[in-house]
Amino acid sequence: MNEFLIDKRQVRRAFSRAAEHYDAAAVLQREVCTRMLERLDCIKLQPGRIVDVGCGTGWGTRQLMQRYPASQMIALDIAIGMLQLTRGQTGWWQKLFGGSKQPMPLCADVEALPLAAQSTDMIWSNLTVQWCNDLPAAFRELHRALKVGGLLMFSTFGPDTLKELRYAFQGVDGYNHVNRFADMHDVGDMLVGAGFADPVMEMEILTLTYDDVRAVLQDLKSIGAHNVTAGRQPGLMGKQVWQRMTAQYETLRRDGKLPATFEIVYGHAWKVPPKKTAGGAQIIQTPFKL
Repeated sequence: MNEFLIDKRQVRRAFSRAAEHYDAAAVLQREVCTRMLERLDCIKLQPGRIVDVGCGTGWGTRQLMQRYPASQMIALDIAIGMLQLTRGQTGWWQKLFGGSKQPMPLCADVEALPLAAQSTDMIWSNLTVQWCNDLPAAFRELHRALKVGGLLMFSTFGPDTLKELRYAFQGVDGYNHVNRFADMHDVGDMLVGAGFADPVMEMEILTLTYDDVRAVLQDLKSIGAHNVTAGRQPGLMGKQVWQRMTAQYETLRRDGKLPATFEIVYGHAWKVPPKKTAGGAQIIQTPFKL
């Protein structure tokens, strides 16, 4: 069994349960979304249709609607609870700022998009693709759905995310407690392998601080981002495991606070016409490493 295999049923359940309180806790998600929006300032594109993959409660969806008021917006999420909240949030936002369009809600998994080939001009995804079990296949799905000339812009977590929590759990039991995240360079290779042209990858480290370990775990639970891998502990954490874990985390306390590191990976890439030989045969580009 792959201990890092993500249980999608648990993902749906966790995010649906977290929907009501998500916005109050999703400080990191909004900050990353804002930084992604700033990157759009350098991109000249007027998309006819945008798909927000992993829209959550729709905060980013609303920002995109304001930036591209003429575009058709599809708000896609795996959790029905998130989509229900998205519709309600979008309704009051439209009354406040004007406009008659509403995003089309679509409950679906990014690894199996119910979208026609070449049906959208831009795919936006903020901190979602880390929930994929087969990221190369997910990128192929996104490439399939984009029109030629279309843009994929996304963010995800890198390997150093929650490194303190991973350290704290090291050796305390035989279970997996933290999801595994792909390296930025590997993600770039996956994009090329999926058919995207000249992907641009960036990375930065953001650190949140907490008063205690319980607050770290509660924050993750509040946004539905707790451990849902196959190798997770099936029941409640025992007292001894909790004590050993918190003791190890406490060794990282600095200036009275406990840090939680998030490695943020940003990427964008374009779908271009396939390259062909002089005889008309399509060239398949495969990434390789020396």
